[in-house]
Amino acid sequence: MSDWLSAHPEVTTIRVAACDLNGQARGKRIAARFADKALTGGARMPLSALSIDIKGQDVADSPLVFESGDADGFIRPTARGFLPMPWLARPSALLPMWMFHDDGTPFAGDPRHALDAVLERYRARGLAPVVATELEFYLVDDSAEELRIPFEPQSGRRRETTDTLSLQSLDAFDGFFTELYDACEAMDIPADAAISEAGRGQFEINLLHGDAMKAADDAWLFKLLVKGLARKHGCAASFMAKPYADQSGNGLHVHFSVLDAPGRNVFDDGNEAGSDALRHAIAGCLAAMRDSTLIFAPHASSYDRLVPSAHAPTGVAWGYENRTAAIRVPGGKPAARRIEHRVAGGDINPYLMIAAVLGAALSGIEDATEPPAPITGNAYEQKLDQIPATWEEAIALFAESPRMARIFAPELIRNMIFTKRQELREIAPMTPEARAALYLDTV
Repeated sequence: MSDWLSAHPEVTTIRVAACDLNGQARGKRIAARFADKALTGGARMPLSALSIDIKGQDVADSPLVFESGDADGFIRPTARGFLPMPWLARPSALLPMWMFHDDGTPFAGDPRHALDAVLERYRARGLAPVVATELEFYLVDDSAEELRIPFEPQSGRRRETTDTLSLQSLDAFDGFFTELYDACEAMDIPADAAISEAGRGQFEINLLHGDAMKAADDAWLFKLLVKGLARKHGCAASFMAKPYADQSGNGLHVHFSVLDAPGRNVFDDGNEAGSDALRHAIAGCLAAMRDSTLIFAPHASSYDRLVPSAHAPTGVAWGYENRTAAIRVPGGKPAARRIEHRVAGGDINPYLMIAAVLGAALSGIEDATEPPAPITGNAYEQKLDQIPATWEEAIALFAESPRMARIFAPELIRNMIFTKRQELREIAPMTPEARAALYLDTV
């Protein structure tokens, strides 16, 4: 890793950071000449730093704070190594980290360790998930009290109409997207197709499939990158689930398949319907969906997106080539058979979201659970079990769920509940405008 800094002598400062429960980067800025210390020994940081609420405050009743004396852990480098931070004025580098205890054991409250624990269950069975993500976001002008689409750099006008799959909408912000793709190349983020989406100023970029942990790293880093570059280009970018009440919400869909030890896709049996393992994985995802909604919709505004007929699922159901269902099995060649999980908003923590999806799928595979019949037609018009419609219900279900206890460590569940209950007390009473201001840059 130190070779990267040697090849980039222009970098004089680095950031060491881990991902907290809300997907925020928590860490330190240090001089590049002291980077070897961070590489070999890590950096000390309170364990509670990964359970800070979305306002950046300590969680008052968390046992990680006063009860334990606010003890430190160590953040240590992941295998990702140094990455450029092209959204900053001075050449700088980010060193992604994750949290450990002093004795070297992983800190169970770290979202990245939560995903690694799920992946260890797959490794024990000789299986390896392959994951891709689709991330939606808005470019916004937040210089006034009311959010608006930014002025287009060339025309100086605002495009006030929706324009799905419009090249003109993409080209209007060509400078931003060109720099974004260049930065993705430099950061080894596999950015593929970009499209304009259904909302005014809304876009989606797909990140290509690969190793599940790298896919989560990529999604986390991509969100940091997009938000940073947007500010550099004179606007803001938001992954908030529903920035505008009258426009489409931001989703973060995840596609996954599972390979066995020889590298075969276990969801493919040569037929269009897919294998037993595919059905069992779907059954696991459906069974855990209500209990894991807090992971897919972690904020007060998340539930503004989960409403009928708004291009986000509300019913617990699956189907082939059906975008109204929560679980979609896309078409295509059987060898590429996969599951698309469509519930999560753009405001999620990628590590926790992918852990929840893959953990639920593996539970279904382990138990050989059979799903209900796939639906056809409009899921919004059918009698289905419903995804929780309120933050309060989602918190309560997550706290008491044996299915979540099978996926996440008790410490992570505890920390998540303490954090979300504090946010519920403080954020739920806020006006929609105040919540939008809080969430715009953070999530």
